[in-house]
Amino acid sequence: MKNTALLFLILIGFAFHISAQKTAFTAAEIQEHINYLASDELKGRQPGTPGDEAAAAYIRKQMTDAGLQLMGEEGYQNFDLVTDVALGRSNRLSIGADVYLVEKDFMPLPFTSNAPLSASAIFVGYGFEIDNDSLQWNDYAGADVTGKWAIVLRGAPAIEGWDNVFQGMVGERMKVLTARDKGAAGVIFVNGAEFDKDDQLLRLTYDKSSATAGIPVLQLKRSIIDGIMIPVADSVAVIERKIKEQKSPVVYKLPVSVSAIVEVQQKVATTHNVVGWIEGTNPAKKNEFVAIGAHYDHLGMGGPGSGSRAIDTVAVHNGADDNASGVAGLLELAGYFADRKNRPERSLIFIAFGAEEMGLIGSKYFVDNPLIDISKITAMINMDMIGRLKDHRTVSIGGTGTSTRSEIILDDLAKTSTIKMQYSKEGYGPSDHAAFYGKDIPVFFISTGAHDDYHTPRDRAERIDADGEAEVVALAADLVKAVANNNERLVFQEAGPKERQRQGYNFKVTLGIMPDFAGSGDDGLRVDAVRPDGPAHAGGLLKGDKIVAIEGKPVGNIYDYMGRLKNLEAGQIITVDVIRDDKKMVFLIPL
Repeated sequence: MKNTALLFLILIGFAFHISAQKTAFTAAEIQEHINYLASDELKGRQPGTPGDEAAAAYIRKQMTDAGLQLMGEEGYQNFDLVTDVALGRSNRLSIGADVYLVEKDFMPLPFTSNAPLSASAIFVGYGFEIDNDSLQWNDYAGADVTGKWAIVLRGAPAIEGWDNVFQGMVGERMKVLTARDKGAAGVIFVNGAEFDKDDQLLRLTYDKSSATAGIPVLQLKRSIIDGIMIPVADSVAVIERKIKEQKSPVVYKLPVSVSAIVEVQQKVATTHNVVGWIEGTNPAKKNEFVAIGAHYDHLGMGGPGSGSRAIDTVAVHNGADDNASGVAGLLELAGYFADRKNRPERSLIFIAFGAEEMGLIGSKYFVDNPLIDISKITAMINMDMIGRLKDHRTVSIGGTGTSTRSEIILDDLAKTSTIKMQYSKEGYGPSDHAAFYGKDIPVFFISTGAHDDYHTPRDRAERIDADGEAEVVALAADLVKAVANNNERLVFQEAGPKERQRQGYNFKVTLGIMPDFAGSGDDGLRVDAVRPDGPAHAGGLLKGDKIVAIEGKPVGNIYDYMGRLKNLEAGQIITVDVIRDDKKMVFLIPL
């Protein structure tokens, strides 16, 4: 009888736990948050817009109403960022007595440096300098472009069977880097007839990097280039075909001087991280924190350069799942843990990040300018797209290899969870937890995964599975409690690379660093993390160093860095120039 009664009490307790887990967070409240944040009124919450500001104000009010203590400037951690580019007033181009019009005849590229240049011009084909196992191709072998305009075809020759040989070399930034290394004072791009028969000028769209080229860069209409080519050579279309047929470079010196002034203005806006905190209950542990985060920005009205998958559609990108759902979870957890009976032993810091879609800018800003001692953050739990649980009943949890006990904790939670969990060990990923992983902080990345509506205007509030999200938030709450109440803080361990490769760059080597992808300026590339078993570590580079040159060639930004890596080979010992504590130092790095 005693055993039966005990079993009954255990079952009742188990059932109560499941019931409490299901009812602590309500679908109605979650849906209410999402309905506002993903409303047409907020117009997609693009950083620096009124909709972005309204979303931040809503989050701050919800934190205040829940009883959180605000951090920063009344809950805001403000930061500036470049959100767009626009033509300046000083855009002029002339060849001899002929004057040409911006937007009609020529267009500056968004990463141009603003500078005048009057110089002679040399046509250098596709502007390649390639020397590897599969291809040797040098458009500059017979050309001295020092101090001149380099006229460069966009793209690559459409040679049958050569589909991948130019991969990583066709981007305009990469071609400009090569031309600059060869001494070119400016670059003029032109469309070949096969590349673009209509010869459209590029749209001036921000490519989410404030790094500039260091020289003026523009595109000029093919008919204008033909006008200066034909007296000494063939038309652009004929040259394009000739390069394709003979599978080798073609170079022409042109008997003209091109005078141009290009000006592109970067639009700078202010946005915020919204931050509040709850003090822990254990005097011995309350000076340690568990960070809980979700980004609140999205793509605004979409359009070119926004990241929208509906490339030609300009409409409100509501971002209900991405990431109004994560913010709704953040606010629900804030309200739950603000209740004194639910407070854990360690303190909790809640961060709604700005500008995630533009390159994890808000989270990077937070970890570089923390409002608390970042060494006191024992773990970071990030929620991004948690609103589409539905039939698959599975939540993805990334970063499970970033501490020695992460999967043990999750396995224990799985015994009573109403949903299934799928683990991914790697700490780096396409959301804000990556910035914390770069600072050696264990991370958990919770998501119900991508879907066809991702980054389109179809990601609307009515498509959210609010009941399913309530279960995901309940799981997140149990995870917060398990980490924040643990007797020992989680021990960090590296799980996968702390760097990423950008599409189109196939590197044969890596330095083993995490570069500052969100950095601004052109005076070097900061090292955010150094992998213990990588070449940079072996050569003596440290986190915080600023790389200013590789093999004597300047590195001003992330694009320069990737371009330099492209030309390195395994087995080399290279020189890397860095600035450390305001002093220039040179290191030998074995690859």
